[in-house]
Amino acid sequence: MNTSHSVLIVEDEPEAASALKHLLEGVFCKVEVALADDTCLRLAQSKTFDLIVLDLMLPGLDGLEVCRRLRALQAYTAIVMLTARGSEVDRVAGLQAGADDYITKPYSAAEFMAWVRALFRRVDALFEQAKSVEKMTRIGQTLSIDTRSREVRVRGQRTVLTRKEYDLLLLFARNPGQVYSRAQLLDAVWGYTYEGDEHTIECHINRLRTKIEANSAKPKLLRTVWGVGYKFSGVATWSGA
Repeated sequence: MNTSHSVLIVEDEPEAASALKHLLEGVFCKVEVALADDTCLRLAQSKTFDLIVLDLMLPGLDGLEVCRRLRALQAYTAIVMLTARGSEVDRVAGLQAGADDYITKPYSAAEFMAWVRALFRRVDALFEQAKSVEKMTRIGQTLSIDTRSREVRVRGQRTVLTRKEYDLLLLFARNPGQVYSRAQLLDAVWGYTYEGDEHTIECHINRLRTKIEANSAKPKLLRTVWGVGYKFSGVATWSGA
């Protein structure tokens, strides 16, 4: 595993932040801590992080609003929310705000670190893949993906996707016509599963549709296969670029 992954912890309780920092430094991460929302946003604008661990209950802006503002930045950073609020409504709200995952407190340190390791393995694999496959794909006249820069353009305009949205789109573009269940998408993109995960896929699919479809209510590219899952209907043309 890459030993230079960078992580930003956004947690207003110093003891909790210190415990998380200790865990993450144990896998050789470079860790910074923001105890307030304004510090977090300044750091996210000035530096690149592989992961942001975001507490939902913050003074000032709450974690949902901080997440939305982080997602407005042009960066492909994974965001996981840590919170004591574990209802289905709260989970859906977190995912819709742009979080890649939502972990409720109290949580197992071992399970959390297993999640982090799985994420970083995925990040490293995608980085190596992007270096070895320097190609661009074009789907029809409206959508293009540059795997070198992870840049996506829709009708000629750059579209900012989150890390998971990009990973989902790339998986679908590389496998047009293949039907994926929610469990298969979790395994392929997240690399792990847990109970109650259907909302994770549904939220990311819905967000992705709003960004790549002309009409997200009547998708032409990313289609639902009722009772099974999803498939990509676009025809991808790969070329060296």
